[in-house]
Amino acid sequence: MTADIYSSLARMLDYPQEKKSLLWAIGTVQRYLSEEGLECPLDTFGEFMAASTLAELQEEYVATFDFNPAVAPYLGHHLFGDNQKKGAYLIALKGEYGRHGYTPLGNELPDHLPVILWFLAHLVRGGEDDARRSFIDRHVLPGVEKLSDSFAASRRDSPWRPAVEAVRLICGEDSARGEHPAEGIGDGVLEKNRPKTAAHPEVSPC
Repeated sequence: MTADIYSSLARMLDYPQEKKSLLWAIGTVQRYLSEEGLECPLDTFGEFMAASTLAELQEEYVATFDFNPAVAPYLGHHLFGDNQKKGAYLIALKGEYGRHGYTPLGNELPDHLPVILWFLAHLVRGGEDDARRSFIDRHVLPGVEKLSDSFAASRRDSPWRPAVEAVRLICGEDSARGEHPAEGIGDGVLEKNRPKTAAHPEVSPC
């Protein structure tokens, strides 16, 4: 696992700023998926990015993520809705960021998926493999699973759906490589709930 993988996933799911770096990120993730034998239809995402202007990408991004709460890129929203547990989740994320010397850029909430993916890249660069995998189990996979399910239910044809599936597969594979105790959601996720490194049943392989 390299930091480039998680930073590329973050670029793919953040508001599009520049096509060249976005296409590079897609290529980086595609190669990794192929090398690891993980099936994900990321070609369709790359084709959409290559064929669209930056303005078109930005418009589609806003229509997908900003105007559709069902697929909002905030994991706390998918895990807890608007109840008090969401606040505790956000505080826990900020605490993890502070403990590992990570300061997110911009003004996004700590549960914004690209912010979380940049943090995972930060942990890779710091060689904190156990901390990264434990964080994925406790704070990432449960929410990504729910976001992936929401795309399958409400935005099946969205060009960003394969990008979310790539996050689910890569985080699941990374987590499975570690040896750390399983915990409950809130503090963690049960081992039996950890996603398997296979394509989502609702997503056709490449």
